[in-house]
Amino acid sequence: MTSSVHQTTAELNWIHRFESGDDALTLLLLHGTGGDEMSLLTLGKQLAPGANLLSVRGRSLEEGSPRFFRRFSATQYDQTHLMDEADALAQFVQDAVILYGLDGRQVIALGYSNGANIALASLVRWPSAFAGAVLLRPVMPFDAPPQIDLKGMPVLLVHGKRDPFRPLAESLTPYLRRMHADVQEHWLEAGHELTPQDLEVTAGWLRDQTLRLATHPQRT
Repeated sequence: MTSSVHQTTAELNWIHRFESGDDALTLLLLHGTGGDEMSLLTLGKQLAPGANLLSVRGRSLEEGSPRFFRRFSATQYDQTHLMDEADALAQFVQDAVILYGLDGRQVIALGYSNGANIALASLVRWPSAFAGAVLLRPVMPFDAPPQIDLKGMPVLLVHGKRDPFRPLAESLTPYLRRMHADVQEHWLEAGHELTPQDLEVTAGWLRDQTLRLATHPQRT
């Protein structure tokens, strides 16, 4: 049974919700456009019932809807703002580990859509802040992706075959594998929306990672 430390706060320069769990694993939950720090909590509890949940609200607004970085169009992103917010998110994770007494070796980012894109950006710029990532319906956010050795970092990518953004996602796995990430990729019979199959695939991957981290928590 999880403990009762539940709070929403604007500490550390990000509005976020923290819910403590019994396990050492922490899921960093990153919503899609128009979501907030509450949007993925139920999903997080379903996927990893014992995990700590650290759910963050994006700091950029688009017509009043929270996002994690600015964009010029549906497919063109403000590269400077993307990198600045990716760096700030990694710093937030490191500060939250101290504030909430978490195991910094067991933080996995889980993002959907815009949240998946900022998770990827933060991961490849500051891999030391993460133990892995789940990217649900991501696209490549960078014009010039960073070249960095991810040293076997586990990353799960889950795409929809009918997702209108599919062409912008197809370069992700080749890129991450060139960076030496340990990538699992799934293409589901879905659009941009999440489906029960997303939950099944992600829950299984997280169980494997929880076991791995419990036996070998040090990142390589």
